[in-house]
Amino acid sequence: MSPAPDPIPPPATPARDGRPAGWFKRWLDSLERMSATRTNNRVSMVLDVVTPVVLLSAVAWLGPVRLWPAVGVVLAGLLVFTFVEYVFHRWIFHGDVTLEAFRKGHANHHVDPLVDAALPFFLPPAIVLLMVGVFALAMPVGYATLLAGTIALGYACYDWSHYIIHVRRFRHPWLRRWAGAHHVHHFHPDYNFGVTTLLWDYVLGTHYVSKSRKPRRA
Repeated sequence: MSPAPDPIPPPATPARDGRPAGWFKRWLDSLERMSATRTNNRVSMVLDVVTPVVLLSAVAWLGPVRLWPAVGVVLAGLLVFTFVEYVFHRWIFHGDVTLEAFRKGHANHHVDPLVDAALPFFLPPAIVLLMVGVFALAMPVGYATLLAGTIALGYACYDWSHYIIHVRRFRHPWLRRWAGAHHVHHFHPDYNFGVTTLLWDYVLGTHYVSKSRKPRRA
């Protein structure tokens, strides 16, 4: 009597909805769990300040850097950051094609603005250091560090201002309008993607205008 054939293993089940599977999915899941912890959120906010302070302090050591070119680099860095902020908020946190962890974490923020949800604490500093290396391919290392440090400073301003907007009620009219623009985004998530500034919302047509202020058609 011949032995029974070995059972045929079932075919591998593909990831549902195109989501990653295997070790990569487990890694993403671990990052997602870490991103939702208070410890990660607090460490991230500290590193957001430490990173630009270290980089901008290193500019004098890595120089020489001249005044007016440095001013131009700083202005360019701030402008670049405002666009990066807009891109991430609109097409990654609210995008149709993005990592589920980003979409889920930001959706939780819309449900509860004070929920602990932040990028893994090591990710922003790692990206900024990578920027220094990339920028140094096109400019002296002092200016490359200044540019990356300025972008990191913009990110720190974004992270802290975003937090303050949700925990404080301002009295000054200008600050109330500034914070109110982001509160509007929580009620109308297709508008007002900028947090530190609405510059790119005005440029790209996503600035929210209430119905009472829209011009009447003839």
